[in-house]
Amino acid sequence: MKISREVKTGVLVIAGIVLFIFGFNYLKGQNLFDSSSVYYTEFEYNALTRSSLVTVKGNAVGKVRDIVYDFKTGKTRVSFFVNEELKFSKNSTVRLYETSLMGGNAIAIILAKDGDMAKSGDVLRSEVEVGLVSSLSKNFSGISSELNSTLKATDTLFTSLNTFVNDESEAGLKSTIKELNQTLRSFKNTSNRVNGLLAKNDKNLAELLENFKETSGNLTTISAELKTSNLGATVGKLNKTLDNLGAILSALKKGEGSMGKLLKDEALYNNLEGATKEMEALLKDIKLHPKRYFRILSKKEIPYKEEKSN
Repeated sequence: MKISREVKTGVLVIAGIVLFIFGFNYLKGQNLFDSSSVYYTEFEYNALTRSSLVTVKGNAVGKVRDIVYDFKTGKTRVSFFVNEELKFSKNSTVRLYETSLMGGNAIAIILAKDGDMAKSGDVLRSEVEVGLVSSLSKNFSGISSELNSTLKATDTLFTSLNTFVNDESEAGLKSTIKELNQTLRSFKNTSNRVNGLLAKNDKNLAELLENFKETSGNLTTISAELKTSNLGATVGKLNKTLDNLGAILSALKKGEGSMGKLLKDEALYNNLEGATKEMEALLKDIKLHPKRYFRILSKKEIPYKEEKSN
């Protein structure tokens, strides 16, 4: 059977179209002969391209299929496909990360151990891992700003110091150094005088130190004797004596005992006061009329008469 030229041409055209479609989709990251599942995720911004790798533990398992900006949510919706043999949980996380220092990006599926298995068409949660270049750029920006501020502060400091050094006024650095030299000279003179005074009184200072040493030794001896003596027992006895004295004073205050009654009983006090007055009158009468009490001096009895008080 002879195939015509027209049929051959048609077959070649169809084969070319098929190859073109296959190549175009392959460049987009789609393999028409590959059995795969499609999943979705969302990011706050886009750092991916179509055909960016999808990895699991560093192994390529798929590619990014499509990237669409959602005008309603303001997020970038990414669809990607992975080999159907890969089974993972719906709680797994899709992580955006940098693949190299040149700035290439990819997404990795961080597998979770719990939850139901993900199915084609599910939307997975996402996260962004800060890359080395971005981190260094951010840190270098902060360091650059801080370094710039430090350089400005240093320049201001040197400018102020230069003005201070070149100041010819009384408050300038030269005047300050002059006053400092005068202060050092005065201190040197004072030091020389103190040294001379110490040299003149060297003997007295030695005797004073010796006396202090003897006094310190005596105090040490007294402390040792007090330590060896039964000071605790003496203090205990003193406390006991003070307690007894306190009890006696308390009893006197309450009017207990003879002394307490003498202090508290007003009648006894009045009787003692009356007896004292009578004793005073008796002694006075004996002094004035001794014959009344001593018969040897007079045989005539002299009756007692109470003197009238003026």
